[in-house]
Amino acid sequence: MFTYFKRISIFLYGVASYLIFFATFVYSIGFVANLPFAPRTMDGEPQLPFWSALGINALLLGLFAVQHSVMARPAFKAWWTRWIPPAAERSTYVLFSSLALILLYSFWQPLGGEIWNIENRSGRLVMGAIFGFGWALVFYSTVLINHFDLFGLRQVWLNLLGKPYTDLEFKTPGAYKLVRHPLYLGWFLCFWATPTMSATHLLFAVLTSIYILAAIRLEERDLLQAHPEYADYRRQVPMLLPRVGGRDKAEDDREAA
Repeated sequence: MFTYFKRISIFLYGVASYLIFFATFVYSIGFVANLPFAPRTMDGEPQLPFWSALGINALLLGLFAVQHSVMARPAFKAWWTRWIPPAAERSTYVLFSSLALILLYSFWQPLGGEIWNIENRSGRLVMGAIFGFGWALVFYSTVLINHFDLFGLRQVWLNLLGKPYTDLEFKTPGAYKLVRHPLYLGWFLCFWATPTMSATHLLFAVLTSIYILAAIRLEERDLLQAHPEYADYRRQVPMLLPRVGGRDKAEDDREAA
């Protein structure tokens, strides 16, 4: 009886963590785009001196980067699951990531200033379309690699049923045949595609871009250890930008054979 109650508790915990993530994901769109439904957005009237606001924002982004990267490393997971049920590990990671973002959104400080402002209606529509495509690409990429496993729901569901967790096979569906990291490409589009680039937005875009590039190196190191076939995949498929009119190594090898 206690075991089943524990499984139910872990499952409900995983569902709650996912719902918090999903609400945070939706709020992120409003935050970055300064949409009316978001109480606090990226831009606004500065409330603090420039350097104080800059320092707070850099600290908030740094906290998220450290949490997001450290908790994703296999060594941390091995240590962490000594204290929490393995089935809840991914949900806990998702929850902590969401809380780090909520902290960032709550204490973010506008800097003021304007880098560019596209006044042409067509130009603004194009930027808006790229921005929307970026968010769609992010979500679509998670679906391709199993959205429910990525955000912990598959783990807690299998645990509820009393079934062992099995790692996903290495696959390259859809957009993963064009670039190795379509999810990160989507984030780049989300953060840089804006008709009005403020100093605040530029800081956010630059620091998150630096973090993404660093995260890719860490993630690919883990993938090479977990999936030996990833080495060939990395040689054949570009990291972020699809090849245009080019030929990949795999195609050349097939023709040579």
